Amino acid sequence: MTNVFHTYHPAVAFVFLASALALSMACLHPVFTALSLAGALACSCVCRGGRATLLSLRWIVPLCLVVAAANPFFVASGSTELFRIGQRAIYAEALLYGLCSGGMFASVFLWFASYSSCMDSENSLALFGNAAPVVTLMVSQVLRLVPQFVSRGRAIADVQDGMSAAAPRTKKDAAQGRMRIVSVLMGWGMEDALERSCAMRACGYDCGARRTTYARFRLGASDTAVLAAVAALALASAVCAWLAFSGFSFYPVVAGVAPFWLYLPYALLMLVPPALWLRDWLQWRSCE
Repeated sequence: MTNVFHTYHPAVAFVFLASALALSMACLHPVFTALSLAGALACSCVCRGGRATLLSLRWIVPLCLVVAAANPFFVASGSTELFRIGQRAIYAEALLYGLCSGGMFASVFLWFASYSSCMDSENSLALFGNAAPVVTLMVSQVLRLVPQFVSRGRAIADVQDGMSAAAPRTKKDAAQGRMRIVSVLMGWGMEDALERSCAMRACGYDCGARRTTYARFRLGASDTAVLAAVAALALASAVCAWLAFSGFSFYPVVAGVAPFWLYLPYALLMLVPPALWLRDWLQWRSCE
């Protein structure tokens, strides 16, 4: 499945995902967290696919529930007592704060997953290659090496498991086999690092001159319109979030819920990826 930003300039995906990430991490508020989680799920579905999103939720949801359940045991604050476990009182305010923390963690992970799906090494180099070529190359290589190491580790494990002489007989043999996989991976990675260094030097890196790049992407009218809408909604969301947070508090009682119109810009910002997907779907339907 191609992501919903594949027909747009890389700046569109970067500005939207960076704004969504920043606002998600800064806005620890029940309504903003719920909107961020819903937007992150929708964006992950249209950028990564529904199956990949469900596979991610298999461990995100339990971890968020652990965070939500653990907070009342560490923070004994609040005014609405739900029940007691021994001498420890569990308050609704502390549980709500834990739920918001877990929801923020889940949304941030999903935003980062969507970012890695939309902003590959080619898009990153096209966007930041001239401004910071070394840093951009390093980040793109790191994003590439992580899945490469995982796939190579699986290949080494499959080869090792297929050899009867290397089949583990005890737990000690199994541990030694895993250490052998790590050793082979390290050697393989260092060999690739030397080859990659020579290739980058042959391509002109570290020559002291400013590099020229092939500008494949062009900022069109539709890209500019989406960028302007995202920037306006992100700025309005930041202002509305500051106004909503000015009178809100979790402890000792949840108070200061802002009027609904302060959450409207952020809700519209979260609807940008589904709206772009719906626009593409309608265009394809009109061509049939």
